[in-house]
Parts: sequence; structure tokens; C-alpha cells
Amino acid sequence: MSRRNYLVAMVAVGALTAGCGGQGGTWAGVPDSPQLGSTGSPGPADPVALIGNWRLAEVAEEPDGILRLAPDRVQLFGRCGMLVGSWRADAGGLFVVGMFGASGAEGRTGCAKADRLTPDWLRLVRSYRVEGDTRVLLDGEGALVARLLPGAKPTAGPDLAASEVEPPQATDEVRRWSAPAAALPVTLTPAEADRLVGRWVPASGPERAYVEFGADGEWRGSDGCNRQAGRWIAGPGGALLATTGFSTLIGCDSAPVGAWLSSSWRAGLDGETLVLLDFRGGEAGRLRRAG
Repeated sequence: MSRRNYLVAMVAVGALTAGCGGQGGTWAGVPDSPQLGSTGSPGPADPVALIGNWRLAEVAEEPDGILRLAPDRVQLFGRCGMLVGSWRADAGGLFVVGMFGASGAEGRTGCAKADRLTPDWLRLVRSYRVEGDTRVLLDGEGALVARLLPGAKPTAGPDLAASEVEPPQATDEVRRWSAPAAALPVTLTPAEADRLVGRWVPASGPERAYVEFGADGEWRGSDGCNRQAGRWIAGPGGALLATTGFSTLIGCDSAPVGAWLSSSWRAGLDGETLVLLDFRGGEAGRLRRAG
């Protein structure tokens, strides 16, 4: 992938924090419970502690892999070249990542196609835990998927500047957004994962806009004229985190469902209406079941 295309991929990541209401790797929390329930085992969780350059351990598919978690992007340096995408995590221990760009994978056996860039092992990750200098990524049953060890040094190249592989830093602004998000209002029922699966359309606005949550952790949708997609995870207290990737920029009468998802930290049901809430507890959007 040329440097120009790589930079286009970065534009798709979007804003650094939920306060901007944009896309990308940001943080929030589940203040009402330290337990992860069905998404993993309990343990200390600090989203800001995930920021850094990490050497992958106990991942057979990536014996020499490096995972770089920056506030605005995730990069995986490994056997398929470099993959780039977005990620989200919260103070309750939820973690989700989705890749949408690649460089250097051409002709490499066993590397994912463009429509499924997120490696299978990384798709398994549902939660994380901080253990001293180590970060632990866990699947939905709380089993180990990968350990992240400090001291990794990605290599810059012709399409990647040195500044883009240096250890990322957490700014004061990012640290502010590491606090728990506002709790779900008592007037809403927490939207559990199995109730989210399926197709939803804006409660008001163009019906051709939609979002469809898949049971496999993928979501696909449209703002009414532009395709959108990403990955999602739900947790206790109505926690909802979603990543987004590329989108076309066709203008029309639309509803920004992708932006609603990427700025959401909670999801609750008001009767049959799905209400998406931002970091401060404000409404990002409302959806109803399609059909």
C-alpha cells in the first residue's frame, strides 16, 4: 500500500476521543460492576494502560508479531505485513478491534482478504486485563488469547515514517476520557448482546439507513447512501463499544449511524426503541427494529 493510501486509512480512523463524537480508538467505562460476566474474567482494567508498542506472546499465528495501540489507531506488524485499524476499550475490561487496511501482504500465503482483514485470533478477543507490565487479552470465556509484553520496536519503512512507529503516548485529554462513562439512565433497560443482534433503522429519518449487528461481532450498515462496517461488543450495564472503518462520501439525505455507533458507550432499550448514549450520557441516536 502506498503512503498515500496508508494516510487515507488513517483518515477513516477519525477523532481521538468520544468527546469529539468521531470514530476510532477511544475509552470509557462500566462503573456499576468490575465483573465482566460472560465476556471474561474479573481483573484490573485501565484503558490508558493499553497504549504502547507491545510484543505479542503466546500467539501461534504471530510468533514475532508487534501490536501498536495508539490513541487514534491500532497497527499489527507481523507475517502479513502491517495491518491497520481502530480499537476501543473501557474501564470495565471490554476490548474490541477491527482492521480495515493492509500494507505488504501481497502474495503472502494465508493472509486475509480485504473484506476480512482482522486475524481470527484477534477477533476472539473480548476483554483485557492489566498484570504489572504485561497486558492480557482474553476471549469470551476468559481464556488467554495473547499476552502483550513491553519493549517492542516496530520498524519504519518507505511507506511509514519513524514517528508512526515510536511508542505512542497518552495525553492529558486521553486520560480524562479513561474515566467511567455515565451510567445508563434508570428509565432504560440495558441492551444485552443477544437483543442487539439483527437489523435496526433510525427511529426517525431515512429508512434506507440501517445498522445490522451480527452474532459474530461484525456490524454492517449504511447512512442511507454510504456503506459502513466495523466490529462491536456489548457488556454489563448496557456497555456498547463499536469500531468503524472505511466509508464512501456520497452526499444524500442520510442518518449518521456509523458516527452514532463510534461515539456510543452505552445502549439501552426504551420499550422497543434502541437508544445509543455517548460518554456523558447524552443521546447519540435512536433506532428501531427493521421490518
